[in-house]
Amino acid sequence: MSGANGLLAEIARVGADPARGGYSRHVFAPAELELREWFVAAARERGLSVHTDRNANIWAWLGEPGPNAVVTGSHLDSVPGGGAFDGPLGVVSALAAVDELRAHGFSPRRPLAVVVFAEEEGGRYGVPCLGSRLLTGAISPERVLALRDGAGDTFADAAQAAGFDPQYFGPDAETLRCIGTFVELHVEQGRGLIHLDSPIAVGSAIIAHGRWRFSFSGQGNHAGTTLLADRRDPMLPAAELVAAARRLAASVPDARATVGRIVPTPGGTNVIASRVDVWLDARVPEPGDVHELVREIAEQAGAAAEAEGCTVEVREESFEGTAAFDPALRDELVQLLDDAPVLPTGAGHDAAVLAPHVPTAMLYVRNPSGISHSPEEYAEPGDIDHGARELARVLKRLAG
Repeated sequence: MSGANGLLAEIARVGADPARGGYSRHVFAPAELELREWFVAAARERGLSVHTDRNANIWAWLGEPGPNAVVTGSHLDSVPGGGAFDGPLGVVSALAAVDELRAHGFSPRRPLAVVVFAEEEGGRYGVPCLGSRLLTGAISPERVLALRDGAGDTFADAAQAAGFDPQYFGPDAETLRCIGTFVELHVEQGRGLIHLDSPIAVGSAIIAHGRWRFSFSGQGNHAGTTLLADRRDPMLPAAELVAAARRLAASVPDARATVGRIVPTPGGTNVIASRVDVWLDARVPEPGDVHELVREIAEQAGAAAEAEGCTVEVREESFEGTAAFDPALRDELVQLLDDAPVLPTGAGHDAAVLAPHVPTAMLYVRNPSGISHSPEEYAEPGDIDHGARELARVLKRLAG
């Protein structure tokens, strides 16, 4: 097995999650650090020069680094129990595309780089796209360094343990100026290409999306001795939030609202929780509608909390408005790739963070399962090879 499929096979064992299934590869944790080492070695085997920037993003350059570069790549971290393709497909396809270009004697006229962005999924610290957000100044380093994971470890502590100096994290104008064009290849996280019967598509936009944390506080107590009438149980309004999110999102065209994480404190089976933290993911095509939807959900959660004698605090942890990719670049790639279809998506990517700063595009490779953020995520080997070849065509056009 060679090419992008062979590269995926090389990392197939790293971060496999026996409890959840799929992969759990979180920033600065052992599996993610092993993948970083693998990428550096793979890049150097290809004669690429490698450096890691101040925000833990890894850059591999074909030739000398410089301004107006054509950059491609993605991420290697995952959600808990995620699929094998979300992120790594874009990285291995970039390396395979470089192999193809070099095999045909291509010499770029513009600098060409492959990048691996750090903590794209937010699987450990809850906020997505930290590497690209820090790079562009979209989030403050003070906030990032203070973030805590489920074990209570701060981002600063984890970064330092992995060999990074926390004082250097933050906006990196010099590196950002090097990016002339960014193209990210990604497995499709939906069913668009199944319906279109196409192996590849060009992205048009990413709809507005964000994450909110609802913290319900009540009275911890004994599950067996506390009468129902005497309880202030924060789990009840938390449950109402889950139901309200689904119900209210269904009334907004093309909206999505999801509760994927609930953490009760102290978390005992025979204990009434004193606090329940609930994370809401909301996505709506128009950015104003996202905040309106969340406001309505919060109102119903607040009423449920009051009825149970509890309180609720709502905090926005991240938000990204609608990101439209560069229309001229999009149209150029559609024409180059034999009139490939154009698709919007509800999934966030580092490309969306970069889009306000540099011409940016995305390529999607067909996922026959239509499922992502799950072990059932998939891409056919033939489509993977096709995507890497098409990415090579794109890089040849843009860098040549």
